[in-house]
Amino acid sequence: MTTDRVAVIGSGPAGLMAAEVLSEAGVGVDVYEAMPSAGRKFLMAGKSGLNISHTGSGHDFLMRFRDYSGLFPDHIGAFGPDEVTRWMEDLGMPAHVGPTGRIFPQSMKASPLLRAWLRRLSEQGVRLHLKHRWTGWTQEGALSFDTPEGELIVPPAAIVFALGGGSWRRLGSDGAWASLFDQAGIEVAPFRPSNCGFTVDWSDRMREQFAGAPVKGVKLSAGGQATREEFAVTARGVESGGVYTLSAALGDEIEAKGSATLWLDLLPDLDVAETARRLAAAPAKQSFSNRLRKALKITGVKAALLFECADRETLNDPARAAEAIKALPLKLTGTVPVDEAISTAGGVAWNALDEQLMLKAKPGHFCAGEMIAWDAPTGGYLITACMATGRAAGRGVLDWLARRATE
Repeated sequence: MTTDRVAVIGSGPAGLMAAEVLSEAGVGVDVYEAMPSAGRKFLMAGKSGLNISHTGSGHDFLMRFRDYSGLFPDHIGAFGPDEVTRWMEDLGMPAHVGPTGRIFPQSMKASPLLRAWLRRLSEQGVRLHLKHRWTGWTQEGALSFDTPEGELIVPPAAIVFALGGGSWRRLGSDGAWASLFDQAGIEVAPFRPSNCGFTVDWSDRMREQFAGAPVKGVKLSAGGQATREEFAVTARGVESGGVYTLSAALGDEIEAKGSATLWLDLLPDLDVAETARRLAAAPAKQSFSNRLRKALKITGVKAALLFECADRETLNDPARAAEAIKALPLKLTGTVPVDEAISTAGGVAWNALDEQLMLKAKPGHFCAGEMIAWDAPTGGYLITACMATGRAAGRGVLDWLARRATE
């Protein structure tokens, strides 16, 4: 027999927002979480400051997303940066806007916000069930969970899946649900890394001397996009900051060609002509390294990147060296493994969902968050979209239950 309570599977921001919408409407909600505590990826995302959203016009905000369809723009429009800010304030957590438009809770930390959120949900009657891993459907269509006490069968009134993407397995987001959906005939696009690092065939010198070095004061370009964020060199390639921002374009290029080019402008505030003039004006007897240091203040990891990616013949000519400094091609040979990515692209295909995020093949089953096939850069866009789709799924459940009640 079906219960009168709704099951939400996953306790990240998408699942908790769906639970909030439902419980506010007086619906009983059970949140099932495979891990021993709630919101683990949410907490990790806020370890160095919870960037929960980003300011900007609705159009600019939406343009940061990829691979979306249907009413996704309307979902974001209904719960965007302004709504996220008001929601935090309602929890007693005022917002702080950083110099680049990133929105944080004033405390900067995720844990106080999550505690306040869970406390409010508990007060609204939401029950949180930890160490409950969803293992599929029974023949009758009920949910099956693996729990410390053994198998649990739950026949809820409706279900919101908020199971996350395919990265950060140790935090519970392992993408294992995809095979269960596939077996049920639900289309799922393969996961691929997003907001991720990339591999580079570094020389031994680059790997040994500069792994971990931040590269600041640069402009990065790929796929017709550009950013002036910094990035970091790693022992196996590059990651962080601007690399994450351009990861979708770089991933597309790698998928199409087997490798990608990340273009580096080492002196974004100088044009090519001025760069060449300063190099040419330096005493010829100086080594090229000294001319870089004295004429252009290029030292350390920036100089190492130039020597790594440009040949000696190019660097011996001021005009050609200037061109290399302004457009240095760094060849990326691949992406880091999916599990190491900040997020993943892929997931439940949009054509498998109706406009309220209900699975067309399974009435009463809704999806929310990163498990749906949309993609976005870091900077608050990911968490806001998880919350917005969680809200949309929760409202979809309410509409579906209301329709069922009148049938």
